[in-house]
Amino acid sequence: MKYAIQAAVFAASLFGAMGAASADSIPGMRGHDHTGITVPDMKQAVDFFTTIVGCKKAMAFGPFADDKGTFMQDLLGVDPKAVIEQITMIRCGYGSNIELFKYTAPDQKDLTPKNSDIGGFHIAFYVDDVAAAKAYLDGKGVKTRMGPLPVKEGPAAGQTILYFQAPWGLQLEAISYPDGMAYEKGAETVLWSPKDPTK
Repeated sequence: MKYAIQAAVFAASLFGAMGAASADSIPGMRGHDHTGITVPDMKQAVDFFTTIVGCKKAMAFGPFADDKGTFMQDLLGVDPKAVIEQITMIRCGYGSNIELFKYTAPDQKDLTPKNSDIGGFHIAFYVDDVAAAKAYLDGKGVKTRMGPLPVKEGPAAGQTILYFQAPWGLQLEAISYPDGMAYEKGAETVLWSPKDPTK
């Protein structure tokens, strides 16, 4: 009986520790600061984000390279001879920042992933009116997909979405949920939203 109680106490402490570990975070983690994207042409990318999307350029710097050692590989996990020709940081409204990279590297691949590819990604911008965003993007010659698509069922009900693409193929999205989403009723954690950035 004594061993059974000790085993139960051990199991409880183990599972309790596992529960606590799952609630851990990086010390001092406050939120998402930026997303980094490698682009084929820095001027094209900056022009697109600033003159079409409406972001603002904050700073640019570079180049970075290491002709003799493995600094680039050790720091960034890229080919040791990779060169970052330029980095440009942009800010888009009340969201986090976007960091644009112009790289050259001996092993560089030109792969533009679809949303369904492993490693595929997109950037979503909150807008007040997705239909107005689509009309604007179409008028600027930006490739848009089907939509605006209102989501009417499930936890995301209340949002309207539209996917579009940058000239070099980067996937982007316009999203709006002016009255919130269905999941919010009774949710313990509510997603951060640029429409109410302090919430």
